[in-house]
Amino acid sequence: MEKQRGFTLLEMMVVVAIIAILAAILIPNFTRARAQAMTSACMGNIKTIATALELYYTDNQAYPAATNKAVQSLGLAGYLNQTPIDPAAGASGADYTVTTTNSSGNGGVAGYQIWCPGTHDPATLTKLNGGTPTTNTTLKYDNQQGYSVVSAPGS
Repeated sequence: MEKQRGFTLLEMMVVVAIIAILAAILIPNFTRARAQAMTSACMGNIKTIATALELYYTDNQAYPAATNKAVQSLGLAGYLNQTPIDPAAGASGADYTVTTTNSSGNGGVAGYQIWCPGTHDPATLTKLNGGTPTTNTTLKYDNQQGYSVVSAPGS
């Protein structure tokens, strides 16, 4: 009589348990890495918009007039090849919003603020918040103060 070859139930259970442990370790790390990549992409997009605004200012000695205005409507066509899309905004396709102040309305200092339309994982914003954990999920860039974490545009 021939002895049957194959795996025992115990061996199969050990393999399944090892795969489950590896998945439990790796899936949260992949999710965190994806969230961090979205935040980094958003910061890069904001810097691209800021560079376009600075080029516009260099050519016109003023920023385009804007109060919570979408980047698409600022008239930066010659300065931005295409309007950046925020990966954290989801399928809604929300646009970055900009508020500008020219020298007469801001104590003699021209400036701008750019808000990210997407909702970010607060854990990825901790470093921007000075290492302090935050519950806020929106990025704001101010040309005078740099990046900050806020609860909503206009905060």
